[in-house]
Amino acid sequence: MGARGLRNNNPLNIRLSAATRWQGEVRPSRDRSFCQFESMAYGYRAGLKLLQNYRKLNGCRTIADFVNRWAPPVENNTSGYINRVCREMQVPSTYVPDVNDRATMCAFAAAMSRVENGVPAVMADVVAGWNLL
Repeated sequence: MGARGLRNNNPLNIRLSAATRWQGEVRPSRDRSFCQFESMAYGYRAGLKLLQNYRKLNGCRTIADFVNRWAPPVENNTSGYINRVCREMQVPSTYVPDVNDRATMCAFAAAMSRVENGVPAVMADVVAGWNLL
């Protein structure tokens, strides 16, 4: 069946929230903990939008800031996650991504998807998600 995030069309594994309904989200979700989306594009769109909001609403600046918020140490190997994303993107953990730049954010989402699901992202799906913003 593949990784949970791929089965749910939720490649960044966004948790369910009663307060947030995403464009393209399937409700009710068959997964008790994570969102499901109509397509991978909608899953990537939600992840990209959430990352943009981390900058605007939560002040995340660096890759390390984003990943610490996304995958907190209380439930993840956050330092390993940061290292993997940075290796995939070929940037240091102090890199400050431009959240409005398509190439940067698609690379960021693809790197996170690889960590979350264990397989490379399909870039056409990531770009399709960006195009839905």
